[in-house]
Amino acid sequence: MITFVDTVVPITAQSTQPDLALPVGTTLDRFILSEQSAFPFATGELSQLLRDIALASKIINREINRAGLIDVTGATGTDNVQGESQQKLDVIANIRFIRALKNGGEVCAIISEEEDDIILTGNPNGKYVVAIDPLDGSSNIDVNVSIGTIFSIYRRVSPVGSVPTLADLLQGGRQQVAAGYVLYGSSTILVFTTGQGVNGFTLDQSLGEYILSHTDIKQPRTGSIFSCNEGNVAEYPDKIQTYLNTCRQRRMTGRYIGSLVADFHRNLIKGGIYLYPSTRKSPGGKLRLLYECFPMAFIAEQAGGKATDGRQAILDITPTDLHQRLVLYVGSPDLIDELLTTI
Repeated sequence: MITFVDTVVPITAQSTQPDLALPVGTTLDRFILSEQSAFPFATGELSQLLRDIALASKIINREINRAGLIDVTGATGTDNVQGESQQKLDVIANIRFIRALKNGGEVCAIISEEEDDIILTGNPNGKYVVAIDPLDGSSNIDVNVSIGTIFSIYRRVSPVGSVPTLADLLQGGRQQVAAGYVLYGSSTILVFTTGQGVNGFTLDQSLGEYILSHTDIKQPRTGSIFSCNEGNVAEYPDKIQTYLNTCRQRRMTGRYIGSLVADFHRNLIKGGIYLYPSTRKSPGGKLRLLYECFPMAFIAEQAGGKATDGRQAILDITPTDLHQRLVLYVGSPDLIDELLTTI
């Protein structure tokens, strides 16, 4: 169940509201409206923001599905702020999401993996800020492998009507009011949480509607899948190599797609652990804290999983930079606990 409120509720807080879970087959709009109507103090701004993200994801889904027909595969020949080669669809997805969030009017500022600085939307009265990775795993585009979008939503801390500040986006993971991802794969699914559980909505292509398909998702306590780039294993810390050897000895299955959204989603549903350790090339880790690690950690905890950098829970880390990078271990709680005893 989700709660649409305009005050920040700590992620660890429990709902005192009655269970209003809707049945599988409910449209996203009806789900949002039904949940909002149960809370008379909700003003609807977060609801509209989630609709804006859903709309943009439908547009991106359309572009992905016809990518080979309209010459939007391949690289642009330029690098993004991360120093990574930009794909044509990276640019398209970035433009589409920024445009949807600006036009929606609920967001005053955005940070994106594809942009160096804070993006001001021209809506100083907007109450929310958004951190987004518009197209995760874009190196998979040309070979038709699953990719995704990751987003995180905060209520601004600067005065409404003023110019947003860096502090609005460096609040910390436990101040998220919502987070989610869209997986563009064999089907397109939107998974999100507002701090009261995790629900998934599958896009019905014939209707152009997201339909509730996964209610109150719970990650299995353990699993038989480990996900990491084994091509880099020689560069991983010795204790991580030891842990991975243990996984192999136990006949666990190695599965790695190279798209955080896809790897995370599989392990969320089936049970498993995702590892992106430090390497010699990236001793501090490679994944971005604000728009990759924080939202995935929020979703994992809400589904009963865990997320850590090996020293503390991801959501307890204090951010210091918009594009801060981090080590990430996330997945089934028993597997994370076992990892922590190893490292």
